[in-house]
Amino acid sequence: MTLGSNMNMARDVAGNATFGLPFAPFKYDTTLLAGVEQTLTIPGRYAKYLAIFAIEPGAEVWIAPDATATLPGAAFATTDSELNPVAREVKADDELHFITGNADARLGVVLYPI
Repeated sequence: MTLGSNMNMARDVAGNATFGLPFAPFKYDTTLLAGVEQTLTIPGRYAKYLAIFAIEPGAEVWIAPDATATLPGAAFATTDSELNPVAREVKADDELHFITGNADARLGVVLYPI
């Protein structure tokens, strides 16, 4: 596979033309524990990436770029964290912060160079 390759044409389960992503060249996984923040530094090989997050079904994972990930309180407050984002653009050397309030939460992150 060539890094940064184009999306591949494929068909979905209904037979409609769609696209399929090739397997990502950068893959990470972990198990988060309740209230314990973990970080992932984006590699510097490319300037930008599409980060796609695979979060265990039913889990709540809060993700913050270059800031402490926090769990919500009992009232509205400003935050740097987002709940269960699907995909985000990230830059080389960004540090993603992850936290969960669940007993544990399995998490995968794949990076596609942009």
